[in-house]
Order: sequence, then structure tokens, then C-alpha cells
Amino acid sequence: MQLSILELMRLSTRNLLIIFFPMVAMFLAAFSGWFACRLLRPTTHFNGQLAYQDVLAQVSFGPRTPGSVAHDQTISYISDELIQAGWNVQIQTSEWQGFSVQNIIAVRSSSSPAFILGAHYDSRLLADQDPSSGRNDPVSGANDGASGVSILLELARSLPTDIPPLWLVFFDAEDNGGLDSRQWIMGSRAFAASMTISPSAVVIVDMVGDEDLNIHIERNSNSKITSEIWAQAAALGYQNIFLDSPKYDMIDDHIPFVEAGIPSVDVIDFDYPYWHTAADTADKVSAHSLQVVGETLWAWIASKK
Repeated sequence: MQLSILELMRLSTRNLLIIFFPMVAMFLAAFSGWFACRLLRPTTHFNGQLAYQDVLAQVSFGPRTPGSVAHDQTISYISDELIQAGWNVQIQTSEWQGFSVQNIIAVRSSSSPAFILGAHYDSRLLADQDPSSGRNDPVSGANDGASGVSILLELARSLPTDIPPLWLVFFDAEDNGGLDSRQWIMGSRAFAASMTISPSAVVIVDMVGDEDLNIHIERNSNSKITSEIWAQAAALGYQNIFLDSPKYDMIDDHIPFVEAGIPSVDVIDFDYPYWHTAADTADKVSAHSLQVVGETLWAWIASKK
């Protein structure tokens, strides 16, 4: 039997359709399953862009100086974000050297914490390092304050629940030492003085949003915990940002814990030209820098499971 060219074309087309349509159906089923999985599976990794939005939110309130409306708004903002992320929040109200202190403590477990991550949320009353005439103005504190808070908030949203017990502590009254008889790091001193827990490590995150980020080893920090964090950064390819050379002896929120004999680390880039000036604004903060630090700490904490 002979078939015409037209009949052969019809037969070939029908065979192609028999093969093609099942392949399309298989592809669509696989894609829809992948897409549904992507929709249902929550993100579990740090997002620097979301952290940067936290910086913008804090700065939008104005300078977060103790006793100001912006200070109260920041407490509410931090608390709300933590509660939405599934954390239990306590405001520790106390007094240190005659000044009111309000630390924000976030927990997910009733167990004693294996680790504490901390950052200060207040900003400085005076831009006394400003080279211009604006030294009597308060500091916006986009990097010096808001960047560390943003790291902790995004960690709160993204860390898995099967990690060792962790507390996130947002310290008040860190940044106004030398003004009106105020001391430095009053919030962390008040917290440490009342502490009844014994964490195995405390990590403070401060001034980590600089676009030109260079984090040297802080000299007062515990060498073992520092080595762990710096090794994690190197494993992620960030060894050009987390530098192996020690540089500064900082008076920062890790000091009360160092004095209490608790292994503590200060993750800080103090080579920041806008420190305690009116120019410490949100445009000086980089989402990429927040990503680098947040991703490193996320991986270090997750490695403790």
C-alpha cells in the first residue's frame, strides 16, 4: 500500500502530537510542583535587603535618643517585628547611674540561652565628632545603632527553630558616654548586673553597615569564638571583609560580659568616617554589607545545631 505525501504528513504530525503532548504535561506538572513547593517553603536564609528596610524604618523615626518619641517608636517597632517572627518579647526596665534603661529581650524557648546576640538601638544625643557646625544636633545613627539592630531583626525572621536556645538583646543607652555625666554601655551593664544566666557566648553587632566594610578582630574579644566566626566568613568567601588582623580595643556592649568571664565578641567596623556625625545617614549603609555580616552569623549559629 502506498500513501500519498499528504497522508504521510498527516501521519507524522499525529505521531509528533502523541509524543509532544505527554512531554508538555509532564513538564507542566513538574513546574507546578516546584512552584508550589517554592511558595510553601519559607525562606530560611538571611536577606540583606530586608535588613536594610529595617535600617530605613528606624531612621525614619528620627534620632533615637533616650527619652525621645523616636526612642519609644523604635522600641515598639523592634518588639512588633520580633513578635511577628514568633519570638517572645520582654522589656527590661531598670536604672543605671541615675538614668532610665529599657533593654529589649527576645526569646523563643524557656531554656537558658546557649548564646546571646546583642546590638544597641539608641543613638547619640550630640554629633560631637562632626567637622561642621552641627555638633549640637543629634545623630541619626543609621550605621551606629540601626545596622546592628537590623541584623538581629532579620536573624529573628530567618533563623531555624532547631538551633540551641538563643536570646536576642537590644541594648539601650550605649551611645551617650561622656555627655551629662552619662557612662558608655549603660544598657548592657544593667543587663549583665541583673543576669542570672550563663550563656556560653555573647556576640555584639555594631556599626556593620558601612559600604566599605572592613571588620578587624577586636582586641577584647574571645579568640576562640572570634576564630569560629571568622572561619565561617572565610568559608562563605568573605575573608576580604572579616580581616584576620586585630586593630581596636573597643568599649562596647561586650565589655560587661567579658568582665563577667563570659566568652564575648564584638563584630564592629570602627573605620567609619561618619561616626558620631550628622552624616551617619541611611545612604551610608549598604544592604550588601548587612548581607555579609548577617549571612556569616546565620551560618555560625546554624552550625551549632
